[in-house]
Amino acid sequence: MTMTGVLGGVLALTALGGTGNAATGGDATGNQPASHARGDQTGTQDASDARIKITPGQGTHGVGVGDPVKVTVSNGTLTRVVMTAVATGAEIPGTLSADGTSWQSNGRLERAARYQVAADAEDAKGRSVTGNATITTTSPANDFIGHLSPEDGSTVGVGMPVSISFDKAISDKAAVQSEIQVGSSSGQRVVGHWFNDHRLDFRPEHYWKPGSTVTVKLTRQGIQKTVTFKIGRSQISTVDARTKKMTVVRDGKTIKTIPISSGSPEHPTYNGQMVISEKYRHIRMNGATVGLTEKDGKPSYDIKAVPHAMRLTDSGTFIHGNYWGADSIFGKVNTSHGCVGLKDVRSGGDGKQRAAWFFDNSMIGDIVIVKNSDDKTALAPDNGLSDWNMPWAQWVSGSATG
Repeated sequence: MTMTGVLGGVLALTALGGTGNAATGGDATGNQPASHARGDQTGTQDASDARIKITPGQGTHGVGVGDPVKVTVSNGTLTRVVMTAVATGAEIPGTLSADGTSWQSNGRLERAARYQVAADAEDAKGRSVTGNATITTTSPANDFIGHLSPEDGSTVGVGMPVSISFDKAISDKAAVQSEIQVGSSSGQRVVGHWFNDHRLDFRPEHYWKPGSTVTVKLTRQGIQKTVTFKIGRSQISTVDARTKKMTVVRDGKTIKTIPISSGSPEHPTYNGQMVISEKYRHIRMNGATVGLTEKDGKPSYDIKAVPHAMRLTDSGTFIHGNYWGADSIFGKVNTSHGCVGLKDVRSGGDGKQRAAWFFDNSMIGDIVIVKNSDDKTALAPDNGLSDWNMPWAQWVSGSATG
């Protein structure tokens, strides 16, 4: 699920994350347990009667390049649908029905490509709701065996695991795992771990060695396919929720210390090792997606262009730019609903801001560690690419091939 490109448009994404559901304070992000993972329909929908459905749904792999992507709404009208190619930022054309209840993409999609679909709708009372989905089209490797990330030929950070997801439940895990060999030019021992019947990840005991090359060989019915990707420089950023600072260490040397504002005591950020899995120059964050509404049903907040956002967990923890918070909170007060905020400006157009610097100097697969948060909920290793939170002995015990 790696993304080698950065999306330049504005997307509507569920802002979830760590431990809390309700939220107060200065940040525009929510913070929920991993069980509140993203889906086609974001949030609790208490604020609107409208229901958005995106087909194929969130996380679907192997989508046919000729298959149309569809968005429909019941009890409401679509007000905005944007489908974007993740790698290039190009918008995919589509047609909205005359009655505003459905949208469909036009033309063929690219093979082995990821697409983001964002939709807004309103019910008869004007109450808005947001839906989103990330889908991936079929590729030779994906047709061969499940969906594999990172992509062939990509360069990623030292924390990027090899992650293979299967559309169908795997019953004979040992047989399937025996057809997959993962090795590194560094000579590190790499072991696979089954999180469930649909997901198999591979990693070494410690982070990948910088500059190494990882090779994944897939063998099926005597036919072999190979995927390779490179490990870039090492960058490990540690967020200390107590001191409210983030220390960025590259190749063993501290290159930046950045004041931050993390989750408030009511909504603390997860502690643990997280991996940057997605990068967006702008995303939309809406309080209704996490059930945060006023008495009149309107979202508690609706920030259409949160700048310099990078996803840390599937449940929605982000590290992102914050232009609405006072300068005095950064490095001083934890005010968010679970995400990590860095000082920024509206639209994110000032490259001198700390959030812009961190965004420009981070890549997919980089490690972000959070410590000293008040969070009491353990970060699940399968929540995003948080594999490194599982002890090595437990990781090895999850291998089907010993």
